[in-house]
Amino acid sequence: MDSIQIVFIFALMTAKCVRANPPNFVLLFTDDLGYGDLGCFGHPSSLTPNLDKLAANGLRFTDFYVTSPVCSPSRAALLTGRYQTRSGIYPGVLYPGSKGGLPLNETTIAEVLKSQGYSTAIIGKWHLGVGLNGTYLPTRQGFDNYLGIPYSHDQGPCENLTCFPPDIKCFGRCDVGMVTVPIFFNETIKQQPADFLTLEETYSNFASQFIHDAVHNKQPFFLYYPSHHTHYPQYAGEEYAGKSLRGPFGDALMEFDGTVGKILQTLAETGVINNTLVFFTADNGPELMRRSRGGNAGLMKCGKGTTYEGGMREPAIAYWPGFIKPGVTHALSSSLDILPTFAKLAGASLPEVQLDGVEMTNILFSLGPSERQAMFYYPTNPSEKYGVFAVRWGKYKAHFYTQGATHSMTTPDKDCSFLALKYYDPPLLFDLEADPSENYNLTGSDWDPVRQQINDLRVQFEASMVFGESEIGKGGDPVLEPCCTPECSPKPKCCQCTSEL
Repeated sequence: MDSIQIVFIFALMTAKCVRANPPNFVLLFTDDLGYGDLGCFGHPSSLTPNLDKLAANGLRFTDFYVTSPVCSPSRAALLTGRYQTRSGIYPGVLYPGSKGGLPLNETTIAEVLKSQGYSTAIIGKWHLGVGLNGTYLPTRQGFDNYLGIPYSHDQGPCENLTCFPPDIKCFGRCDVGMVTVPIFFNETIKQQPADFLTLEETYSNFASQFIHDAVHNKQPFFLYYPSHHTHYPQYAGEEYAGKSLRGPFGDALMEFDGTVGKILQTLAETGVINNTLVFFTADNGPELMRRSRGGNAGLMKCGKGTTYEGGMREPAIAYWPGFIKPGVTHALSSSLDILPTFAKLAGASLPEVQLDGVEMTNILFSLGPSERQAMFYYPTNPSEKYGVFAVRWGKYKAHFYTQGATHSMTTPDKDCSFLALKYYDPPLLFDLEADPSENYNLTGSDWDPVRQQINDLRVQFEASMVFGESEIGKGGDPVLEPCCTPECSPKPKCCQCTSEL
């Protein structure tokens, strides 16, 4: 038997094993992390040894995009494989008292995988609504278990809360006049306000126990960890506070990286690391207005809140020992593509709706080209009137509109903070391979065919887009803000409780 036959037989045996033992999935999702914030993406002083290990032994994506430069819409698209405009998670983000949330008729990754017998859990930041009596919590959207703060941890007063030991108060005031941030276990508030010094350890322990339980029960599992790190205000417990080289931001990032390490250790200890796809990325670009506390977009222009590259191009890593070879891919990819990819690997049917994601197995296992033809950039406040602000096709990106954002102020680049809407005819055009910083507009008639091709894609895409009713446009009601003692008075100050997590 020659070597080619041996390789062929081994491949067949491996394929049969995968079908007999569906892979587990761990999806890691950081908050307000810039393209240039990780050591493996070029930051000179970030201490992220576990993420760097994933990158060194897995597949690093250089051209990976999310669908929005702010939290809630990006998370909706990640979990549904659909642009946020379809599900109604726009404009902006959801708040503790929001009346709306991710519609229950949207199908999440968790629901897709549950149809195949997966155990599902989420730890961390949900940010897709709470609603009346927990209508929009993760437990109503396909997750068996939930432990976390259901929105951003700055969406509540924090000036008297401790973010670093022994008793260093959180930087800034966060949102005042509402309840302090709660920690939910499934649909019950267990702690309010959250204890930031022990929060990450609690999440790490919960994740490990979930994996142990699933393996013990011989169930495939999906663990979704949308971290609060590195969103403002940064925090870290005793193990990581003051240990990084980047101050509070670096400590928070290092603490997240530590949890990644503990999850990997648990996968190894339970014997499932070789049957688990770990995927890492982030929700949107860095909040540059926070200066050194706000992250770094690296070479990319601007950051959070903008449709420049710094707002929506994110670091991404895929890791699966024995299946994904170490390397780098420049294939155009998106958070939209995760649902169809997980579904294919799990042998699950896709939702019978208009999906915007394409599966990435050719990229993951063969370093092949992407099935994605284009990426469409929506602003924080998308509308049918203006449509998409920018389109990437191949290596070219055209801006039809630009607008700066408060989130990206303080940088020397005036485009980042120029808040007026600017329209371009012809659109600005950049070669992102030669000019990832979007500095040099390609002018002259030689580029007209490229502009025309991109505009045709834009017109075709917008003709297919049906805007869902705005869930954020439904407004809010202070009565809906989560309170562990709902009958107490006076609110919101009386909403306080502590129980064992």
